[in-house]
Amino acid sequence: MSDLILDGFAGPGGWSEGLRLLGLRDVGLEWDWPACKTRTAAGHLTIQCDIAQYPTAPFKGRARRQAWSPPCQTYSKGGNQAGLADMDLAHQAIHDLAFGRDTRAELRTACQDERSLLVVEPMRFLYATRPDWVVMEQVPAVLPLWRQYTEVLRGWGYSTWTGILNAADYGIGQARKRAILIASQERTVTAPAPTHSERGGQADLFGESMPRWVSMAEALGWGYTTRPAPTVTGGGADTGGAEPWSSTSRKAMKAAMNNPGHWAWRKPAPTVSGTVGHVGGKQAGGHLNLQAAEAAALQTFPSGYPFHGNKGQVALQIGNAIPPRLAMHIVSAATGIPVSAAMAAAA
Repeated sequence: MSDLILDGFAGPGGWSEGLRLLGLRDVGLEWDWPACKTRTAAGHLTIQCDIAQYPTAPFKGRARRQAWSPPCQTYSKGGNQAGLADMDLAHQAIHDLAFGRDTRAELRTACQDERSLLVVEPMRFLYATRPDWVVMEQVPAVLPLWRQYTEVLRGWGYSTWTGILNAADYGIGQARKRAILIASQERTVTAPAPTHSERGGQADLFGESMPRWVSMAEALGWGYTTRPAPTVTGGGADTGGAEPWSSTSRKAMKAAMNNPGHWAWRKPAPTVSGTVGHVGGKQAGGHLNLQAAEAAALQTFPSGYPFHGNKGQVALQIGNAIPPRLAMHIVSAATGIPVSAAMAAAA
């Protein structure tokens, strides 16, 4: 266990696949049975459990490295956003846990959505284990909570960085923005250096010109275009975004593939959701429907990744996961393990 990375709310393996590219491995804590089956089939160690009820004692002195992606539904635009109303309660829970006081049960009764407090679970483990480094990911609305985490971690002697990253800046064919936290007791940390830019030509840290964003069409093998696809999300109502397995016909997708003038060839697609709906929307100029393999490709999962479950369960797994390629860059920033061109291409 000591050489493994604790992966909380592990899902189907977004962090796991990114870690694998860097030669690292994890043990995932995950409640959802189909996601556990997916992880197992992909060769990732998994403990099926309710993290909110799982003890921290087994990980003391062992979980020296950690990655966390708490569920985002209560904070995301695609969900009910009850978490925004519960934000003060989450702040209070983080503060209390940082001082060893577990007030979750009391605070949960005051929440509009009890899932809102799942975002505080990492602090319970961090207080008990004090890992060498930790990385965390959530929707942008959670950034104020991540900033509170960083204040606590700095007080404990960690170097920290928190902010919003766009997956498109790391060669991912999807304009997915996420709040990220990186903290380490071993090295000074900062945001991972972008590898791509919106229009291309911008210089990287070494003065080399960066390529343009990877487009949706390019990511799906349609051909070359200049913009990424939209965010792939895991659920919620029709957000005007891109949602796998819509009940509408695939004719629009086929037509777009053969029409370089379609928005999918020109600009980022909107949010890809895990519920029945559409890819695109009025702002994007049209709707498209994604199959599982297409959504997984936009998330940078390896081709043929062994997702288990029915269509809805697989959609949620894909949409809720951190893109492995983004995970790889974040962990590289936390550890100093370099991201080689070969690793980046494989992601």
